[in-house]
Amino acid sequence: MDYQETINYLFTSAPLFQHVGGDAYKEGLYNTHQLDAHFGHPHQQFKTVHVAGTNGKGSCSHTLAAILQASGLKVGLFTSPHLVDFRERIRVNGEMVSEGYVVNFVEQHRSFFEPLHPSFFELTTAMAFKHFAEQGVDVAVVEVGLGGRLDCTNIITPEVCVITNISFDHVMFLGNTLAKIAGEKAGIIKQGIPVVIGEVVKETRPIFEQKAQEMNAPIYFAENEKEVIKHRFSTKGGIDYQTRNYGKLHGELGGFCQYKNADTILCAVSRLKERGFSISDEDVRNGFSHVCEMTGLMGRWQTLQQSPQVVCDTGHNIGGFRWIVKQLKKVSYKINNVGATMRIVFGMVNDKDISGVLSIMPKEATYYFCQASVKRALPHEEIQKLAFQYGLKGKSYPTVKDAYEAALNDTNSNDFIYVGGSSFVVADLLTMSIKT
Repeated sequence: MDYQETINYLFTSAPLFQHVGGDAYKEGLYNTHQLDAHFGHPHQQFKTVHVAGTNGKGSCSHTLAAILQASGLKVGLFTSPHLVDFRERIRVNGEMVSEGYVVNFVEQHRSFFEPLHPSFFELTTAMAFKHFAEQGVDVAVVEVGLGGRLDCTNIITPEVCVITNISFDHVMFLGNTLAKIAGEKAGIIKQGIPVVIGEVVKETRPIFEQKAQEMNAPIYFAENEKEVIKHRFSTKGGIDYQTRNYGKLHGELGGFCQYKNADTILCAVSRLKERGFSISDEDVRNGFSHVCEMTGLMGRWQTLQQSPQVVCDTGHNIGGFRWIVKQLKKVSYKINNVGATMRIVFGMVNDKDISGVLSIMPKEATYYFCQASVKRALPHEEIQKLAFQYGLKGKSYPTVKDAYEAALNDTNSNDFIYVGGSSFVVADLLTMSIKT
């Protein structure tokens, strides 16, 4: 098989949550332990940082990887989902795993893993850990796929655990209360290993404190540490920070949620330094200011063009959209002063709180409802019908491409176009942009 045939094989033979949702979810770590033993426990050959949470874990993972890379270490990075190419999930010092490695992994080991019937994520995790060991990474930043306690990344014993925040997402697997979801995320806390908690609410803090006490794990709440003294959004993009221990930083990522992530990241860096990592203030500055270049991160309030300005963001649940809507309102105020229009290309998948998201979206915008190219995508007509109930007006389109092109055709140079609602809407957009 060539690379594309191999990827098609993985997508069809191992259920992919990205495409089919709950049918791909496998509870328990049996398959993970079987795969890990088969490959000789590769995760034991390098240090790790484990990152969980409902929102922000991708931004935090990439930025921590960039900081560690800036410090001179060889750094693995395992994240999900991918947007354009499967290989985005597995990187070493920002470089994606090679197509040849993916092909050889499947060809050489399919006789072992096929009888196991692993999920796509179980297989991908095993591939990542094997690749990192063979590449001789010093440390790998490992993002949890779903939850924490039963996630197949949870076989690692990291140097530091990070839990960014808790919001309602994947409630059919993780529970229908914030406390239950926090309990699943807290499952990554290990015996004696420091854990950094980014944000808490009254329902979640006791859960984390109790689990940390059970595991004799030092616990640090980033909101209490208050590393970020103040921040301002730069006119050139990104965010400028004044910090307590790291001086002035410029963050390349400009989403409104990023100053919360910055507190979490800096708290985690302090814990890593306590664990013996040699990280200078300059390393932190470089990681923050060059995270996209160093790690290949895409889709976080990413500007694709100017005049008209087009921005995409992978935020996809109510917790993430509370921040996005704040940012959209600021943009709306700005463009209204010049008589411009906000145009929103929007789609979601069927396991999210679409009513909750639609209820807070800007009513003054013109909408282009669309359907991403995954089975989980909500039909565009259904999204349009629901949106009308919340006072949102616009037309619906069968694909992201159709919706985006319609928005571009309707726009003038002062307008603003936002594309989002789902990682898969952004993925379709970025795939289209790369092809063109």
